[in-house]
Order: sequence, then C-alpha cells, then structure tokens
Amino acid sequence: EVQLQASGGGLVQAGGSLRLSCVASGFTFDDISIGWFRQVPGKEPEGISCMRTSDGYTYYDDSVKGRFTISSDNAKNTLYLQMNSLKPEDTAVYYCAADPDNIFRGLCVRLYREWGQGTQVTVSS
Repeated sequence: EVQLQASGGGLVQAGGSLRLSCVASGFTFDDISIGWFRQVPGKEPEGISCMRTSDGYTYYDDSVKGRFTISSDNAKNTLYLQMNSLKPEDTAVYYCAADPDNIFRGLCVRLYREWGQGTQVTVSS
C-alpha cells in the first residue's frame, strides 16, 4: 500500500523557519518524481518545489525560490522541505505528492498519482 505521511507544519511568525517532512511507503525513491504542493481555500493546489530523484533535478516556483530548499533521504524514503524567511502569503496546507512511475520526469504538476494528507502551515505577520 502506498502512503505519504507529511508532518512539520505549524504556526510561525513572519521571517521564521519550518521544516516539513514526508515519509513515503510502498515505493522506493530510486527513480521517481516527488514534490511539495500547497493549497489555500478556494484554489487548486500549486506545485512549489519538486525533484527528480534519478539525477537530483529540482524545481522551485518563483514564489519560494531562494527561501525554500527541497531535499531527500533516499535510504529513509523521506522528502524534506526547509522553509526559511517565511511570509504570511506562505500560509497554506502543504502536501507532498509523488509520481512513482516518473511519468512527469520532475515536472511539478498536480497530476502526480499519490498524495499525502497535508500539513497546515500558518505564518503570522
């Protein structure tokens, strides 16, 4: 059974940092696309950072470039998102999602097959 378990969200002041983790089971990180998406009420999830584990290719949306860092520990089947210099507009539910068949080759799209349950990030001003 495939599962993605995200954690690490919380309430933080603007300028602060959080580190999200996503533990995956049911597939390995050998050659997949995986990433972080966020959703605010009334909008579709948007891809903010994704990676292709075969060669370490990473993508960042312009809104988080320079502030967020995606990484993985393939031995632990775990994905991370280090979020620094957080802004109120980063407030959202954050999801990890995976494309275990690597169909999208690192493209950060909502079509990934597997999704976790989400973790709330709230940034106060």
